[in-house]
Amino acid sequence: MLSTPKIAADPLALALARKPAPDAPGGFDHRIVASGPGWRVMDIVCTCGPRDRPFEERHATASVSLILAGTFVYRGDRGPAMLAPGAMLLGSAGRSFECSHDHGAGDRCLSFQFDDDCFARLADDAGAPRSAFGLNALPPLRALAKVTMRARTALENDSASAAGTLEEIALELAGGALHLANEPRRNGRAAPSERDLARIGRLLRELESDVTRPYPLAALAESAGMSRYHFLRTFTRVTGVTPHQWLLRARLREAARRLATTHDPVTEIALASGFDDLSNFIRTFRSEFASSPRRYSRKT
Repeated sequence: MLSTPKIAADPLALALARKPAPDAPGGFDHRIVASGPGWRVMDIVCTCGPRDRPFEERHATASVSLILAGTFVYRGDRGPAMLAPGAMLLGSAGRSFECSHDHGAGDRCLSFQFDDDCFARLADDAGAPRSAFGLNALPPLRALAKVTMRARTALENDSASAAGTLEEIALELAGGALHLANEPRRNGRAAPSERDLARIGRLLRELESDVTRPYPLAALAESAGMSRYHFLRTFTRVTGVTPHQWLLRARLREAARRLATTHDPVTEIALASGFDDLSNFIRTFRSEFASSPRRYSRKT
């Protein structure tokens, strides 16, 4: 029998439960997790839903926000982007944007924010082509998998030592995002249509509810009301990764979280995270995080 990990109460679930009614107006709550000269890390919970009208906002600072839960559409001067767990919202200071939750209520982000001078120096030190993002968002990518999981682990740790770790993570994550968001091959992608955003947004909510289930491509395409070929192209255009890659990385993030927060055997964690073959899990985990599951567990 698989053991059940002890998981702290989900802040997003708690915030949604506190709403007087499911269709009551949503709002925002945030807390500063860590801060230093020119930077801060904020845990942001939003309870807005389909009934809340989006409104224009403006980024006060440069930011890289890791999506922890929920899905929403972010619209900025670089076009619309679908944000789901594992993706990153990229904000450039002074740019206007709006967010909408047409496909379900609520989201939670871990936001790394930088003052102008700090971000300009960071971009220069990192050798980035410029100190602004060429995209509104990045999908879950292997290049940033290790640092994003370190961020999630530090957030759950929530201690003085985690605060020091988060400063390192903030610098590493921003530098990596600046390079990836300014690659010509990513900047040339066509923006998805509103219809495609709606279809894939609803599906992502379903996938997020249980990433461990098997999801054949044909079943996903049918759920989205598309042919397999059109669904594959549409999902990739909206999320930046294929359905298989999205699910695989969601399962790997869940496995990494369990490795960092429980003492369960690797085999149990692999099975509980949706992998039915231990050797494949170990090989895939090593490719994603450059570490074996056992060694990752000891390090964290």
